[in-house]
Amino acid sequence: MPDVLVVEADLENPRHQRAVVAMVNTYARDPMGRGQDLPEEVLRDLVPGLQRHPTSLIFLAFDDEVPVGIAVCFVGFSTFAARPLINIHDLAVAPGFRGRGIGRQLLEQVEARARALGCCKLTLEVAAENTLAQELYRTVGFRNIDDGGGRARMWFLEKRF
Repeated sequence: MPDVLVVEADLENPRHQRAVVAMVNTYARDPMGRGQDLPEEVLRDLVPGLQRHPTSLIFLAFDDEVPVGIAVCFVGFSTFAARPLINIHDLAVAPGFRGRGIGRQLLEQVEARARALGCCKLTLEVAAENTLAQELYRTVGFRNIDDGGGRARMWFLEKRF
């Protein structure tokens, strides 16, 4: 089996556009996603929305021509460090390709890009029950947020519209 290739997505490239839609929908179908396909209008609007978003940064993993992994990220800014940061919004590997180091390869590419941009950190959120992902994140250096003063960990909250 050839090595998996991780590339920064070109959202003008139709092959990459199809891969982004396919991989995000694969993630949505997973029990750690929503457990079902995304609505057709979301699938239709996904790439144009990412193209319009000024800080989109996406990495794709391909096994030959088949998309097998994705990291959807957004560049943000840390006011406490006065430097950019990258938030990993989605990280997913196709079910048949898990356990092969593809998630690690995607994270390594994200980190390399973050360092090149002068970022102060990477951030992400992970479901409490997603212990496999948590283990991967720990092995590449992610830690629960703690300011060193013993204060409570941060929460990610949402208010949907």
